Amino acid sequence: MAVYTEVSDEELSAFVDSYNVGALTSYKGIAEGVENSNFLVQTETGPYILTLYEKRVNPSDLPFFLGLMEHLSERGFNCPTPLKNREGKALGHLAGRPAAMVTFLDGMWVRRPSVEQCEQLGVAMAQLHKAGEGFEIERANALSVGGWRPLFAMCANRADEVQKGLQNEIEKELEYFEAHWPKDLPKGVIHADLFVDNVFFLRGALSGIIDFYFACNDLLAYDIAICLNAWCFEPDDMFNVTKARAMLKGYQSVRPLSLEEYNALPLLARGAALRFHLTRLYDWLNVPEGAQVTPKDPIEYLKKLRFHRSIRTPMDYGIER
Repeated sequence: MAVYTEVSDEELSAFVDSYNVGALTSYKGIAEGVENSNFLVQTETGPYILTLYEKRVNPSDLPFFLGLMEHLSERGFNCPTPLKNREGKALGHLAGRPAAMVTFLDGMWVRRPSVEQCEQLGVAMAQLHKAGEGFEIERANALSVGGWRPLFAMCANRADEVQKGLQNEIEKELEYFEAHWPKDLPKGVIHADLFVDNVFFLRGALSGIIDFYFACNDLLAYDIAICLNAWCFEPDDMFNVTKARAMLKGYQSVRPLSLEEYNALPLLARGAALRFHLTRLYDWLNVPEGAQVTPKDPIEYLKKLRFHRSIRTPMDYGIER
């Protein structure tokens, strides 16, 4: 989450008044994340999250995002639920941007998840995949392997400013993935951005998942690969196999992996590391002037990519099926 678009008090108050949530009493910008402008809005009926969708978000994708959260909520999955305004619409406009309000989710994210929390994440991720079944709107993953080369093209000529030789290294990675990315694994709705700051815990238990604005239809095991990167490395960049085992144990207690999915995990994890390296690289080199956001270091995911490149089978991680 972040704040890119400034909103006047009068505009925001009028927008909130279009919902049946009582009068606006306070609000503040949320300066985390890199995609949209977000505000914590307090009204007479409680707190809500207000999101302004910035230029990187395709407005045609918004029915998928908002509809998916509603679909998951209806199936008992704990995530923010979009509010409908007095006209019965979940999507409005504010300060020249598409905008929506969703329910506030209690809990806090953890900076350094425990083994037990990694297992809870695995359970919740599989529950999300199961709850997403039957959602009728589809959205391709714009940041899967087919989107990596166009993304890199927008910053390739400056890549060596971040690390010498980086442009050539990424070019080789792109060639490899374009030739080897799996196509026949089970697919469905995935979150595609399950970082620690998008998973909330309350009194030791996972209380819900937020920020579905990268969600899409893709390989289910790709979500697991993203989480191997986001949850199973320590601050010293060492891979924590105990956390990885716990996460897979939790996941498979709800949805067992096929042998093909299990064997593909090293390749998928390497690809996920490249995907987040590329978006961080682009953001690092293209911070909008005046934006209240701190770009994330792309080198973190370059190190993870290099680690996964040394792995041939899941057993090399120490992960058993």
